[in-house]
Amino acid sequence: MSSAPPLSSPPDPSVGPRPALRRSLGVVDGVAIAASSTAATTSIAIGMGTIATIVGLQAPALLLLAFLPVLGIATAYARLNRSEPNCGNGYVWVGKSLGPWPGFLTGWVTLVGSIIFCAYTSAIMGSVVLILANKAGLHSLAGIALDPTSTGVSTAVGLVLLLALTALALTGMRATTRFQFALLVFEYAVLLGFCGWALVTGDHAFSLSWFNPFEIPDGTAFAQGMVLAVFFFWGWDAAFSVTEETKSPGDSARGGFIALFAMLGLFLFASVAFQREMSLAELVKNGPQALPYLGEKLAAEPWATLPLVALMFSAFASVQATLIPTARGLLAMGRDRTMGPLWTRIHPRYGTPAAGTVVVMSIAAVIALLAVAIPKLSDMLLAAVNASGLIVALYYGLTALACAVRFRSALREGAREALLAVGVPAAAGLVLLGLGGYLGYSYLTMSDHFELSPDNGWFMFSLPAGIVLIGLGMAAVAKYVRHSPYFMTGRGTDAEALTLPMDRTAV
Repeated sequence: MSSAPPLSSPPDPSVGPRPALRRSLGVVDGVAIAASSTAATTSIAIGMGTIATIVGLQAPALLLLAFLPVLGIATAYARLNRSEPNCGNGYVWVGKSLGPWPGFLTGWVTLVGSIIFCAYTSAIMGSVVLILANKAGLHSLAGIALDPTSTGVSTAVGLVLLLALTALALTGMRATTRFQFALLVFEYAVLLGFCGWALVTGDHAFSLSWFNPFEIPDGTAFAQGMVLAVFFFWGWDAAFSVTEETKSPGDSARGGFIALFAMLGLFLFASVAFQREMSLAELVKNGPQALPYLGEKLAAEPWATLPLVALMFSAFASVQATLIPTARGLLAMGRDRTMGPLWTRIHPRYGTPAAGTVVVMSIAAVIALLAVAIPKLSDMLLAAVNASGLIVALYYGLTALACAVRFRSALREGAREALLAVGVPAAAGLVLLGLGGYLGYSYLTMSDHFELSPDNGWFMFSLPAGIVLIGLGMAAVAKYVRHSPYFMTGRGTDAEALTLPMDRTAV
């Protein structure tokens, strides 16, 4: 590894002045961003039925098991953030510890995964709005059937909503987090209320076997279920992407950890409640519509519509919370010239990477339109979730290994320090990379032809594999065309070298 200092010297004139973000956020803001990005209600709504198709009634077991490596990853993020706060997080940390190529790949797959998430969640938003329209008696418009199961119609409606959320994200972090709080309070109140009622009144007896992972039929189902369960927790790390807009870097870690433990409680509570109220056949049949189905089972109208509204709010919050770290990750890459100068443009009034946010939204819209090739919404969601799960396992695993390498000197500082700084992150990273590798191999061997279907292994493998290959191509462009200094030193721009004006609205 090069001993060159961080890139804190004056920036290359071709890039322009270094961008400045405003420090206006605290712990509570970090919790709101992390919780919104994790999108518990959306994960529960589309995930409980999906995971049931893979592992039956063992969802509580997998969620609890998946939390352990995710907690190890969070420990790595907190330790790295304390050492080097940077909105590029994994991209910067992995580049410095493991080398610029895996570092760039970490940043790349993080960003692409987030954009894919925005793309398919926009379809979820559109689908929920169409269901609400159907409930209100509106089943067609201008001769077009408002079918909530149609990928095309749902995507068209969702893209309009995506445009509105992008406009709000441009106005600054304080306005965004206030909006997130309002959505979170409502959706969690509805989620806790309905799941609590299902837990008390459900017809299916509680069983400890739900927490027994050994009842999962085979290794492939276990690996796919674990990756999907890790995907449930994905998003808590959004708190670390605004570390340069946070008053204290430690607030990022506290916000991420608080959100992570809160999500564990919500997921376990909801998974048990769903299985108390619904049979395995009901969970599988309803798939991504499991939460609205739960509302219809437990309550009459208009109360049965509340879970739908909560799901819509959760999708709104998660898309907006995902746009925020994605644009800031690209900002970190742009100021190192691994990506173009467009991503470094900061809005003079709001202090946000406005141009990058708009471009991210536009790319997500294009991907959403391409996904229309899979006509059934539930199939498109399953394919997107599986691809995103493998991507998340890859970049979490690389970041955890970067932490173990960065702090390997802790092996000489006592058992506790060695465990927290090296042992736990290394174990968590290896577990996730091993699961991802095994699942990728399973996809390659489960089919003998290619087909646009979530049941086709070659298709499922081609999505994350294509993302990685394109990322390596982009890394080559950054190194050999842009001559990025990141590929000479492996180090990202030193965030602490930036002059960051205080936001007058800070509290």
